[in-house]
Amino acid sequence: MDGFSRDGLRFATSDSGDPDGDVVVCLHGFPQGPEAYDAVVPRLTAGGLRVLVPEQRGYCPTARPPRRGDYALAELVADVVALVDAAGAGRVHLVGHDWGGVVAWTVAARHPTRVASLTALSQAHPAAFRAAVTTSSQALRSTYVAFFQLPGVPERVLLAGGGAVLARSLRRTGLPADLAAGYARRHAQPGSLRAALNWYRALPRAGTVGPVEVPVTYLHGLADPFYSRAAVAGTAAQVRGPYREVALPTGHWIPELAPRAVADAVLAAAGVRG
Repeated sequence: MDGFSRDGLRFATSDSGDPDGDVVVCLHGFPQGPEAYDAVVPRLTAGGLRVLVPEQRGYCPTARPPRRGDYALAELVADVVALVDAAGAGRVHLVGHDWGGVVAWTVAARHPTRVASLTALSQAHPAAFRAAVTTSSQALRSTYVAFFQLPGVPERVLLAGGGAVLARSLRRTGLPADLAAGYARRHAQPGSLRAALNWYRALPRAGTVGPVEVPVTYLHGLADPFYSRAAVAGTAAQVRGPYREVALPTGHWIPELAPRAVADAVLAAAGVRG
């Protein structure tokens, strides 16, 4: 498959590996795109897995609705379920980084029969994150979230100099310069950054995310500037099934900086010997 449709939107999707293999769905974060998993996918397909990487709502030009409410978490979750249905998969091994991790946690909580395992990258369980905001340094680490919710201002700031400000911000948080420049070019396209920021602007409509019962592997970077230790530590209490936490000597951008660790975690969750 090269994509799937939902509610008049068309989502481009890469589909690689054994068509009869267990299905893995990889969800990218902000401000990335499917290319965040470019170094992960070959390792997974080498293990006999079928890997789907969608260009998510707002990031894909043919799936970019205009209203802020169109980016509510419930819509993002429904997109993933539609992808799983379109792929003909009963259950999938779900991988999510950053915002993609928020979506993945929520899919696992609300649709557990569709998820064989969850591998969360640089993203604590949403309930653990909320609790950490009031009890730790998490609020200070997340001040950018409030900024991103302002109408129009973040776009003007981040796209200044043809996206140079966005690229510089990404480099400062540990992303290699070539990848930072690539993501900045992606969002220099008309409407792209606004749509991606609408994920943040729709946060008041997110609702709560309950505990997860599927097997979970949580990979986090010890040098991640966006997450406090409290958010990381609180995640285990939100998992009712098997849980494994892996601390990596890296920062926030785990799919790009630690692709082998990501692939090893997913292969293990799928019962494949790497």
